[in-house]
This record gives sequence, structure tokens and C-alpha cells, in this order.
Amino acid sequence: MKRFKEALEEGLPILVDTTLRDGEQTAGVVFSNREKLRIAKMLNNLGVHQIEAGIPIMGGDEKEAIKQMVSYNLDSSIMAWSRANIEDVKQSLECGVDAVAISISTSDIHIAHKLRTTREQVLENMTKAVEYAAKNNLYISVNAEDASRSEMDFLVRFAKQAREAGANRLRFCDTIGVLDPFKTHDIISELINKTEMEIEMHTHNDFGMATANALAGLKAGARFLGVTVNGLGERAGNAALEEVAMALKHLFNVDLKVNTSDFYNICEFIARASGRQIYPGKPIVGANTFAHESGIHADGVLKHPSTYEVFSPEDVGLERQIVIGKHSGSKAIKMKFVEYGIDLSDEEAADILEAVRNVTVDLKRTLFDKELMYIYEDYLYEKVKVPSFGERDNES
Repeated sequence: MKRFKEALEEGLPILVDTTLRDGEQTAGVVFSNREKLRIAKMLNNLGVHQIEAGIPIMGGDEKEAIKQMVSYNLDSSIMAWSRANIEDVKQSLECGVDAVAISISTSDIHIAHKLRTTREQVLENMTKAVEYAAKNNLYISVNAEDASRSEMDFLVRFAKQAREAGANRLRFCDTIGVLDPFKTHDIISELINKTEMEIEMHTHNDFGMATANALAGLKAGARFLGVTVNGLGERAGNAALEEVAMALKHLFNVDLKVNTSDFYNICEFIARASGRQIYPGKPIVGANTFAHESGIHADGVLKHPSTYEVFSPEDVGLERQIVIGKHSGSKAIKMKFVEYGIDLSDEEAADILEAVRNVTVDLKRTLFDKELMYIYEDYLYEKVKVPSFGERDNES
């Protein structure tokens, strides 16, 4: 947990990746042990500070995988997830982890309908589990599940009692993603002011604001940011690691020294392992992130990439693409044919562009390289009656 300790000492924001726990709780997703171990190594090499590795009380393969991760002596801290009871914490200790997340609901709707208990019982169960973990020298995150729908006075009482019992931080869970960035900022500011406790943001994406809410919490004074690769997680998912890290670097000017050039590799690996492919418009690593078709945009990028790109594609392991389609311009056509060793005149590029637009409208998509060459062959044939490649073959 070397990296985690150093970040704590330096006062930096801390990335807490829960791909292996909350990410795997995505409906229908199961990681094999081999995949889990590979993901843990990839997260460690990427520069993540803390890895929430799984739920030891599940036993079997889950527990064995966590033990194996611990044996690697990674620079990242390895955290286990536990319910608020001593037996769960014991199972975590048996895995050899250095940190534990002790979770229990704090909203009245959860307490009444899920736990079917009382606020006082919630406090009692949490306190006993935290005290036991503290006696065994674990770093402790106390998770307030459904914190965003919890009554503030009770949440403050919960946090203060957790700190007195030995907890190091409070995980503020927007469990069903009902916050917006403005409300998040207000709540976290108030919570820190009243408890003076370190806060972790654990935000869900039910309304598409998980990343924004995580960063709003950071602005309000939260220091720990819960994330998953590709935004995996229950229902609509969690704040995405790659989005949060790049936003910190380029919008907040906070460089956590994350190896961002490995983002595409780990995102693609986890997409395959989870059976949840990266959609083209996915921020940071989607195929369209650095794909330019519009003539105005392609022209600008070709002249100077920063006209339409905040960071270079190589920064996240991707490559720039100039896509030829209905909205392309003649300069993009000329540039594309240079790749084929063909230097088009302005007149030729304009003529071919007209043909390209006709074909793309008929096909309702952009064109492959081979299709562009067919258009070029047809253009030459019509212009100078040069036989197409197929006709030449027939003549021979």
C-alpha cells in the first residue's frame, strides 16, 4: 500500500477503484479469478491508490482471489468490503487486506424497508464492527449507503460515532444517483463542516451525473473518489475512472501521475471480461473520441490538433482518425489519399468528394478505405477511360 500511504501524506486526491466489487455487481457480470488478478495488476500499474477487491464473506473463489491479490504486495492498498458485523470483518482479516469498507444504510427508507431495524441499531452495529476492525489495525472506510437520501442530522451523528470508534473516512454513497453537482457540493460542504471527517465520494450514474457529482464533491472538500473502469456498476453504473482521472488532470490541473496511456488497454480488457463493450461515444476512450468527419472539424484538427482536441489521443492509448463520410471536406479527401500514395489536385478532390457524399447517403454510413478506392477507380474510368482493376484482370 506504498502508493496509498504516500498520497495520504502528500494530501493528494485519492482514487478508490471498485471495479472488482461494485463493477462486478453489474447485472450479468462475472469476472473469473484469472481476470480479477489481471485487473488488479493493471489497476496497480495504472497508478490507482486503493483497490476494493471484493467481498470475503462470499468465501470460495472470491476469498481466494483477494488473498492472491494481497500476496502480490502491490503499491495499491487492497480493501475488502464488509457488512457492519464482526464476522464479515473477520473474513476480511483472514484475507490479509490492509483496509476494510464497512457498509450499512443510513437513510430512513433503507432502515425501515431493507434492514427493518432502527437508527439506534444501525449505529450500534456499525460501531461494533468499526471498533473490531480498528483493534486489528485496519484502515477503515465506513460506508453510509444511501447517504444522499439520509437525514443530515443522523448522517452527522453516524459519521462522528464512526470516527470515535476508529474509522478513517466516511464513504458518502449516492446509491441511486439522485444528486446533481450543485446539491452535492452543498451537502458535502455541510457534512465536512459538521464532522471534520475525510469524505469519499461514491456516486452512481442513474441520471448521468456520476462523474460530475464526484468532482463536485471534490470541490466541496471530499478527498477520496470512488470509481470503476468504464463506469461499470449496478444499474447505470458508477463514476468512470478514466473520466475522473482525465478531468482532474485537464480541468482541475491535478496530476495524480496516473499512467493514462494505458487507459484504452484496461478499458478494452474489462469491456471484454464484463461482456459490456465500449460504445463509440464513450468519453475518453470511445472510438469516436478522436474520430473527425465534419469538414470544418477535420480541417481544424489537421492544421492544429488543439482546435478540437483537449488532449492528444496518444495520452489515453488511442489514435486520431479522419473519417470519410457525408460531412467530410475536400482537404480531408486529399489527406486520406496521401495515405494511399495518391496526390489529388483540388479539382480531383472536389469531384471525388461529390461522389463520396452520394454514396454515403445511399449507404447511411461512413466509407471504408476499399470503398474510397472503388470510387477513385470509377472516377478515373469516367475521366480518362482507364480500365478498372477488375476489367484489367478480365483483359489479361
